[in-house]
Amino acid sequence: MPDVTTSRLGRAFSVVALLEAATWAGLLIGMVLKHVTRTTELGVQVFGQLHGIMFLVYVVVALVASYRLRWGWWVTGLALAAAVPPLTTIPLERWLRARGLAGPTAIPGGHLGRRDTDEREPAAVG
Repeated sequence: MPDVTTSRLGRAFSVVALLEAATWAGLLIGMVLKHVTRTTELGVQVFGQLHGIMFLVYVVVALVASYRLRWGWWVTGLALAAAVPPLTTIPLERWLRARGLAGPTAIPGGHLGRRDTDEREPAAVG
């Protein structure tokens, strides 16, 4: 996997994607305990709420990342769709990082790239 420098927003997206997947896993385990083994409903109660919150946070962060990191509509769609099947946000996040879509040094205002000193306007002479 190429070494890609991610922006602060890209790192936040990675953390939120991981937490969304972790709460999905917790909810799945809770559902097995509730419906298959019939031992406890605690897992569903706890992870159901946590996953609901993380799902909403993931959607917001994905939409902000989409705008600020200038993802195309199809990448945005993939990011949003990845929140639905269990544990899909992790491979999506790795794919985004591998493709450099996690934001090489995002500049405030949604512009990508690095600001080099060559981009400055020349000083007025005279």
